[in-house]
Amino acid sequence: MNTKLFGFLAGTTVAVAGTATAQETFEMTSAFGKNLPILGTAAVDFVDKINSISEGVEFEHFDPGELVPTLEALDAVSNGSVDAAFTTAGYWQGKMASAGLFAAVPFGPEPGEMLAWMMYDDGLALYQEMYDMNGYDVHVIPCGMYAPETSGWFKEEITSLDDLQGLNMRFFGLGAEVMQKLGVSTSLLAGGDIFPALERGAIDATEFSMPLVDARLGFYQIAKYNYFPGWHQPATIFELLVNKDRWEDLDELSQKQVEIACTANLATNFAEGEAKNFPAMVENVEQHGVTIKQWEPEFLEAFEGAWLEVAEELAAEDEHFAKTWADLQEFREGYATWFNNIYLPRPR
Repeated sequence: MNTKLFGFLAGTTVAVAGTATAQETFEMTSAFGKNLPILGTAAVDFVDKINSISEGVEFEHFDPGELVPTLEALDAVSNGSVDAAFTTAGYWQGKMASAGLFAAVPFGPEPGEMLAWMMYDDGLALYQEMYDMNGYDVHVIPCGMYAPETSGWFKEEITSLDDLQGLNMRFFGLGAEVMQKLGVSTSLLAGGDIFPALERGAIDATEFSMPLVDARLGFYQIAKYNYFPGWHQPATIFELLVNKDRWEDLDELSQKQVEIACTANLATNFAEGEAKNFPAMVENVEQHGVTIKQWEPEFLEAFEGAWLEVAEELAAEDEHFAKTWADLQEFREGYATWFNNIYLPRPR
């Protein structure tokens, strides 16, 4: 062997070994318990991916509440009391008006379009800008992705818009503001708090996730009407938040490996959701007595009309929301040229 090449390879081996001995460990809180299929296992899958390819950084997974409660994760990562969090920006809607636009947009992009805007247009830059301008010391990476969720579980059938008046409902992100427009009183509860609230009557209805996930939480035991389509979450992006100082202390290779693991997680998280929910829907109907309902056009028109009012109001109130909303709308107008021409009509 060429002696110069041998010396280079030997030096490289030493360097890699040295990196391994100086491995960083990041404690990561998840917004979703690892017992939840698809939703909770996404965080576990990310940890498995990064720990299998990186010698410079290792992530340790913690369920909600083990380090911090779900809704406190952003502040905890920003102030450095937790290294990282696997969560969704929709949980920060009460802190930053534009947060929901980086999680799930009512009547907005489906997964492919959402990812295109995020990764190849301005979405990701605007996403990081939101955290920076609001004083959060975090680095954000898209790290999971959902197809549409169900629209909600109701104890009683909804036959008119009047039936929504006065309902108490757990609801997420920007969709909650739409429901409030239609007379629903909404609250944002973490996953583990929803069933007890339904059981004691504190809420009359809930949305949370996909049929398989919702079944694991037992919603069908109390609320027998499961409504579709998921107009409020046509796609959902999940985020990895890393404390900015901890992120910047990582070497470039480790940073790239984290990004690669998250990119892989986007694919597997989406694919798992597409594969496992139709059997869950059948089981919910045949074994648990669930009635699957489709919103009639009048409901969808009312939901969309209320959403456009909400978007207009938020754009008038918040400069970053206005900037992000305009950017997304511009991208969608261009994307429609592709979408409307290239895809076959969907099977019914």
